[in-house]
Amino acid sequence: MKGKLIVLSGPGGVGKSTISKELRKDDRFLVSVSYTTRKARENEFEGSDYHFINEREFDELIAKNAFLEYAEFAGSKYGTPRNSVESALKSGKHVLLEIEITGARQVRERFPSAILVFLMPPSWAELKARISARGTDHPERIAARLELAQSEMAAAVEFDHTLINHRVDEVVNGLVALATAVE
Repeated sequence: MKGKLIVLSGPGGVGKSTISKELRKDDRFLVSVSYTTRKARENEFEGSDYHFINEREFDELIAKNAFLEYAEFAGSKYGTPRNSVESALKSGKHVLLEIEITGARQVRERFPSAILVFLMPPSWAELKARISARGTDHPERIAARLELAQSEMAAAVEFDHTLINHRVDEVVNGLVALATAVE
């Protein structure tokens, strides 16, 4: 049996990383670890959160067609490794990609059977509070992230499903249900 490819996108601060970390506990899933050219945040670890590489290395991987999708976001490049995703799907594992909207569009083109899920905040006020509470950005960056979030949320109509992140366990259960549904 072949696994299903699930793409999880949504505005920054909506909780995608938290959902992904929780889903990693389910042995039926592989949560893909993306490559990025940005520097690691203090709570991120090589190989579990991202593969941190430089621009030259990233461009070499593009030239080798090593990415299922890649995009530039907020001044850094991000890419999903093709081989690990394809081998996990062939082995019967479901694969979750936690990626930006541009990447989700690329996956839709290359994997029409992928299930695209948009994660929405419970409210705009809640998203603003989450972004501000991170404590990692200065006020100008917070304003820019909120402006970007508005345009990202407008893209929700392009996705197959929308889940609202009221509670992490509810979203995880929703993703599991989508992956394990018999077609």
